[in-house]
Amino acid sequence: MDKLDRIFEMQNMLDTDIRTRRNLDFSQEEWMQKEVLAMLSELSEVLDEVNFKWWKNAKPVDTEALQGELVDILHFFVSMCLHSGMDAETLYNKYVLKNKENFDRQYGRSEKKGYEVLPDGENGEIRCENRENSENRCENGEGGENR
Repeated sequence: MDKLDRIFEMQNMLDTDIRTRRNLDFSQEEWMQKEVLAMLSELSEVLDEVNFKWWKNAKPVDTEALQGELVDILHFFVSMCLHSGMDAETLYNKYVLKNKENFDRQYGRSEKKGYEVLPDGENGEIRCENRENSENRCENGEGGENR
């Protein structure tokens, strides 16, 4: 069992325990709503840890507290995956596909509108265009294979 599988197993045990001990019986929709709100609360705690309040004197970032908040977010995220019917393997496979798509978007290889990489003549970045015809090329050769 890999680490991600173990995280999913542990979260499933925690969710089951909480549901049972607290006699909770929410629909999938209600679980997702509650977990999104819980994640928003935890994300707010992350912001508190990283001095987002520019109007206050900054304090040193407490890395341990920051990491604890990120783990809290992971708890709710994995719980949401479980409530959506997604296991660790499905999450991994969907992540791999989405990661590839995100790279394709950055290099102008995606069909999705709004991700065309256009020339701007600045700092040597990769510049591609998603043209209507079959030629999609990057000027510096990276990511520029034809589709």
